Amino acid sequence: MSDLDRRGLAAAVGASMLMAAMGACIKIASQEINNNMVVFLRNAFGLAFLLPGLLQLGPDLMRTRRLPAHLGRSLAGLAAMYCFFYAIAHMNLAEAVLLNFSSPVFTALLAALWLKESLSRTTLAAVLFGLLGISLILKPVPGHFTPVSLIGAASAILAAVAMVNIRSMAATEPTWRIVLYFSTISTAASAVPLAWDWQTPSGRSLLAMAAAGLCASVGQLLLTYSYASAPAAKVGTINYTTVIFAGLLSWWFWDERPDWASLLGALLVIGAGVLVVKRSPGEAD
Repeated sequence: MSDLDRRGLAAAVGASMLMAAMGACIKIASQEINNNMVVFLRNAFGLAFLLPGLLQLGPDLMRTRRLPAHLGRSLAGLAAMYCFFYAIAHMNLAEAVLLNFSSPVFTALLAALWLKESLSRTTLAAVLFGLLGISLILKPVPGHFTPVSLIGAASAILAAVAMVNIRSMAATEPTWRIVLYFSTISTAASAVPLAWDWQTPSGRSLLAMAAAGLCASVGQLLLTYSYASAPAAKVGTINYTTVIFAGLLSWWFWDERPDWASLLGALLVIGAGVLVVKRSPGEAD
């Protein structure tokens, strides 16, 4: 393994730690402010931290012929964020993160339907195992099922829509342009509900959301670097350590412990995700 690979994989681990920390910050802030405020502050702080770097790239970064695609990607990503943050506030942190991280399972299905990418037998098997794992986490049986878990699953489906949209733009749109349009559109759109749902945040909530925005921004930059420096399949696999870090934070701060069904579901979802990210589109079995 080259030094560049090692640095890329180390960056992926750092990104996973920061994304788990972001989830913990969201959960802390959600104890005091509503979901509309949480989503807006996450976007506003994230844009504020990214803006200096974006401005250095100059006005050419804004020029695009794919504005409808950017809008669709941004709105899908924003909807996923609303669902994900709501799930974090009302679920076990690790389970909410795990449901969100099941998005590669849905991405594989959507890419096959939308972009006409081939679905190998291995990927199809991974999708089926992933769906089984998701069902174990959702616990659709009387006395165990909680409706909020469906919102957590919806965050994964919406994130998959956003990812497939990004994949469709990859040939013409650089990463920074996609980040810029997502950050600006999501910040502006998430400000609209505050006209009727504003809550003045406490200093604690502001600090938590500022930390969430910083963790998310630096985490995204580390993840971008890792994908540019190391094999995508390895980086995609390491991304699942976010669930482990989230589980540790969940246990440490809130004494949240998954049951056996969730643990088995986690193994199936993570295993399915690893198989999906290791398979290239169109790769034969």
